[in-house]
Amino acid sequence: MSNHERRVALVTGGTSGIGLAVIRLLAAQHHRVYFCARSAENVAATVKELRAEGLEVDGTDCDVRSPDDVRRFVQAAVDRYGTIDILVNNAGRSGGGPTADITDELWLDVIDTNLHSVFRMTREVLTSGGMRDKSSGRIINIASTAGKQGVVLGAPYSASKHGVVGFTKALGNELAPTGITVNAVCPGYVETPMAQRVRQGYAAAYDTDEAQILQKFQAKIPLGRYSTPEEVAGLVGYLVTDTAASITAQALNVCGGLGNF
Repeated sequence: MSNHERRVALVTGGTSGIGLAVIRLLAAQHHRVYFCARSAENVAATVKELRAEGLEVDGTDCDVRSPDDVRRFVQAAVDRYGTIDILVNNAGRSGGGPTADITDELWLDVIDTNLHSVFRMTREVLTSGGMRDKSSGRIINIASTAGKQGVVLGAPYSASKHGVVGFTKALGNELAPTGITVNAVCPGYVETPMAQRVRQGYAAAYDTDEAQILQKFQAKIPLGRYSTPEEVAGLVGYLVTDTAASITAQALNVCGGLGNF
């Protein structure tokens, strides 16, 4: 698998934040990138924007909670570009609050969006996506430092991301003899639209303003600032290379020193 070979990459949750930065980087590495988000309108706008930058991308809408949508999305990617070499499971949602007040609906939706979707998408890419018939491949799951430590008022999110890390380690060891690597990238605080929504949630929970929450969060980060989506994407860009072939079943932080574990 040459670094210069034009491989096919699949990215979920690709119209903003980390997903969009990953698509830009992989496409700049000359991979053909097929991506999804829930909104067909947002996908179309993002495809247009990226093609205007000279990048070879395409995509379609997909709700990663839906097994039928997952099958349709992977098949559409194969029809468009061929069998899948790289999968980046990025789609996810935040969610939490006082645990005693969390509804079944919220808990189940966070787990379904962040964890079950990673299993379903990975299984589909390995089978109908053709990855398990290849001599190499890359599966990268965007987890979180919350997948290694507990987050106050974030039990569903933390549980889901711990699950992603566990799935990554198990599958990485399972597939190691095949040449397919499986790793988790664990961002800390990253400045994205989702991060803003999280700060708004904490501000409401603690009856304060968002600026105070931002200050409180930044004070916890040794680097003193949020990471950027591009910094997270940079690790993904390395993990897909040939040089990273011996890195598998790992959960690697991009967090400004927030989590040294």
